[in-house]
Amino acid sequence: MTETETHDDAAALLAECRELKLVVATAESCTGGLVAAAITDIPGSSDIFDRGFVTYSNKAKQEMLGVAARTLLQFGAVSAQTAIEMAEGALKHSRADLAASITGVAGPGGGTAQKPVGLVHFACARRGRETVHVERRFGALSRHEIRAASVKQALNMLLETVRI
Repeated sequence: MTETETHDDAAALLAECRELKLVVATAESCTGGLVAAAITDIPGSSDIFDRGFVTYSNKAKQEMLGVAARTLLQFGAVSAQTAIEMAEGALKHSRADLAASITGVAGPGGGTAQKPVGLVHFACARRGRETVHVERRFGALSRHEIRAASVKQALNMLLETVRI
């Protein structure tokens, strides 16, 4: 994804949220705040973007988002369950109407047979609606490419959630 595409996706998200008076938050692990950065790179984003949680460690996921220790122990940080709890926790701990979460293995190390490099879980939560989860296996891309593809996926999920 190019920088222009990221900018355009973030601008489209903000325009649609502004029209519908929706506020956004993010909960990021492997992207380290890149989704929040893409959104806040757009002038005027402060009336739409509430906050971004960068929860790289399991402890941060628990303390900042309320991810259950049991979830992390049973399923791990890189799981559908954790992504869902992250997105829902971002809503609970913000004034946002919708939130995206990202947790994965960006590499180049850290992968296992069950959770290889390039595996990323996403969730998007909107108040009053069911939380949506997507799993992506980006494969043997570089760390930069996995993170860039994850930003694109998260922005697209937020846009889809706004349009529902």
